[in-house]
Amino acid sequence: MVCGSLEIEILNTFWNLTSENEDRDISIQDIVDELSKNGLERAYTTIKTVMDRLVSKSILVRYKSGKKFFYKTTMDKREMALDMMKEFTNNFFDGDIASMVRFVERETVELLVK
Repeated sequence: MVCGSLEIEILNTFWNLTSENEDRDISIQDIVDELSKNGLERAYTTIKTVMDRLVSKSILVRYKSGKKFFYKTTMDKREMALDMMKEFTNNFFDGDIASMVRFVERETVELLVK
């Protein structure tokens, strides 16, 4: 499941906001406010559009409580990371995990040397 950088930023914000209470209701405004605290100013409509895209990808679910809409993630950070790792491995290493691990090991050493 491919996600753009703003989608990842929104998901990380969700996980941070729900780290102490996974049942917390999260609104678009909650995400906008939290992102702006971290120096990422985005319009409400932009965040809404991206969150709706995450709903269509089944990464978020939207529900109504009273007159307001709220969102929840369908997977935790670990599940999302594993899903993206599998996709990365399939896309770049024909699904061969050992090849991917060797690549990461080799590139990590090169990055540390630089």
